Amino acid sequence: MAEQVQLYPVTEADLSLLARLHNTWPAAGSAFEWFGYADPARAQRRWSQDGLLGADSGTLMVRRGEEAVGSVTWRSTPFGPLNRGWNIGIGLVPEAQGAGIGTRAQELLVEYLFDHTEVHRIDAQTNILNLAEQRALEKAGFVREGILRGAQFRSGEYHDMVSYSILRSDRSAARTGSA
Repeated sequence: MAEQVQLYPVTEADLSLLARLHNTWPAAGSAFEWFGYADPARAQRRWSQDGLLGADSGTLMVRRGEEAVGSVTWRSTPFGPLNRGWNIGIGLVPEAQGAGIGTRAQELLVEYLFDHTEVHRIDAQTNILNLAEQRALEKAGFVREGILRGAQFRSGEYHDMVSYSILRSDRSAARTGSA
């Protein structure tokens, strides 16, 4: 299944799936994806402006075969006055979870960002209890860095998160077999 995964730019027809993923309660995907209601027209407005592909952030749809099953996102994160990296996220419909689709989508996003931007670091964080996403990130080549205590407010309380990263040099080492 995972070999059929592709990323593609958001079309207007995909906006309803984005709304389902990010503005449905209880959460469309899992307990780890619900952060409260958001402006339902925001994605439409942003899509009308730049197709959800800006200089500092972006969204691509995840497709399995011919079916859109989720999205991946990235946003710029500063590391001092001269450097920046990307922070990524993913949301999949429940029926697409647990089949390796998230791992492959995150691998493809890493390839895309390293091939088309100059950043050296991509990071991701997930709830400390979200073991499936932790496994997916590790399978995608990310390295666990540590715990961010009380970093995420969701469902009325603060939650610890696990931080992961992958460096451009990690990817180069993996390609040459020296990792």
